[in-house]
Amino acid sequence: MIKPTSPSRLAVRQGGFTLIEVMVSIAIVTITAVNVLSVFCLAVAATQTSQQDMLARQIASEAMESIFTARNTSQLSWSAIQNVSNGGIFVDNAVPVKCAGPDGIIGTADDSNCLTASGAVCPGGAQCMTEPGRDGIVGTADDIIVPMNNFTRQIQITPLFDSQGNQIPTLNSVTITVRYNVSNTAIPKSYVLNEYVSQYH
Repeated sequence: MIKPTSPSRLAVRQGGFTLIEVMVSIAIVTITAVNVLSVFCLAVAATQTSQQDMLARQIASEAMESIFTARNTSQLSWSAIQNVSNGGIFVDNAVPVKCAGPDGIIGTADDSNCLTASGAVCPGGAQCMTEPGRDGIVGTADDIIVPMNNFTRQIQITPLFDSQGNQIPTLNSVTITVRYNVSNTAIPKSYVLNEYVSQYH
């Protein structure tokens, strides 16, 4: 003979998810998925700008090395390692990134248009980067020329002072700022390189 089930035991056996529990679970899963997708989008954006970030670092380093090389080879007198406004040869303002002119020093008034590997002027006269084309070899007809028209470089040379406020005549601070626009955002970025240059090497 089958015993009848008490109502309280029946309620325990028929327990399940309520509509509110299902909706809360869906909300939690949705919020988690949105967060994961936003992190993924940030990673993709960072990857897309990494090449421009690397170019900005290279442009700044190239200018700094040009200053040190000119000093080390005695191509420049110490008094010439200044901005034009202080009697030196380095342009004060931010200017397009061009190639060194006849003096061989980057950031001076005689900087000139850059040429590609084939001898053509880079678009806009700015420096350009040559990437391999479909064949994977640089220097062939299918090379891709990437102009760096969206970069500017500013070289600022300032004197340094000791703790008593006296200028140190044999030491200057060099700050190179490279500004550039990232294609997928409207916000300009900048890379700043700051070093000290001494009269002595």
